[in-house]
Amino acid sequence: MPAPAVLVDSLQSVHVTSSSGLASGFQLTFTTAKRSPLNQVLLPTGLLDPKTRVVVVAVVAGTPHVLMDGVITRQEMNPGQNPGSSTLTLTGEDLSLLMDLKHVERCYPGVPHHLRAVLVCAGYAQYGVVPLAVPPVISDLPNPAVTIPVQSATDLAYLRSMATDVGYVFFIEPGPAPGASIAYWGPEVRAGLPQPALTVDSGTATNVESLSFGFDGLSRKQYTARLIEPVTKAELDVPIPDVSLLHPPLALRPAVALREQPLDAQTGRSATETMLWGLSRTSEAADAVTGHGQLDVLRYGHVLSARRLVGVRGAGLAYDGLYYVRSVTHDIARGRYKQSFTLTRDGLVANIPAVIP
Repeated sequence: MPAPAVLVDSLQSVHVTSSSGLASGFQLTFTTAKRSPLNQVLLPTGLLDPKTRVVVVAVVAGTPHVLMDGVITRQEMNPGQNPGSSTLTLTGEDLSLLMDLKHVERCYPGVPHHLRAVLVCAGYAQYGVVPLAVPPVISDLPNPAVTIPVQSATDLAYLRSMATDVGYVFFIEPGPAPGASIAYWGPEVRAGLPQPALTVDSGTATNVESLSFGFDGLSRKQYTARLIEPVTKAELDVPIPDVSLLHPPLALRPAVALREQPLDAQTGRSATETMLWGLSRTSEAADAVTGHGQLDVLRYGHVLSARRLVGVRGAGLAYDGLYYVRSVTHDIARGRYKQSFTLTRDGLVANIPAVIP
């Protein structure tokens, strides 16, 4: 149901954070008074209690964007010293919080990772959550005669644990329509049509307020898995395959792995499980270039979305090109809509001739 008019009228600011592989969060700030309907009716009747569902939609250039679909987790009342200076702040998380409220004991004989993810997410269809799971790059079908996968954790912890084991991420993406969400279990999506380019140092064409980059030469690592040859029992150090199996390269000159270290936590894992675990660890350390910036949505003309690609131009030959949007923070107040963002990619120099304006 639409929020009551009195609640919308007292809304002062909205703060929403979205990030790849992590839960999204929100914070709503309202002005209130001792005798306002917010204090006299909405709070006492429980409309704003924890676990109340909240959907935040922003309309930009006539297009609605679902920024958040979550539940309230905390209230903060700050009585002011002057009339009209009191504030109520509501804090919450996305719908993945509902997956983290109950410990579950469940077994999945003969069920691969991605189908387990679908089965877990299917239990939240009542909230409009639709599961989308991508099979791992290396197939690992458990043999029920040898081992049976067992869940002994909350649904969210289990989904994230399985994603980490195969180098994937899990998150709930709100939208595309209010009240609907996609529970995504798979690799970070680094393909497809990019968002409109972020332009810097280009005069009137500049559409960001700030953007800076850093190149960490020690971030990328080469992992090796220690395997035992079954006949001679000799130990072999096998390099983990290049991370491009999960992350298509976005740079012409990917960062060189300056460090080499053995893969940890191999005990009890099969060869397939070890390789999947290695891909996971390698993908975590693949992005050596990071960008941080801020933009005004009214000047940019669009809402920059996390977990998608975006082009950068005007930063120079080394740093122009496509980037993966790691996280975005929406800061909305009356008369203002700004975004802070973090970009990542694997190296320097674009591997495409130009980006979409």
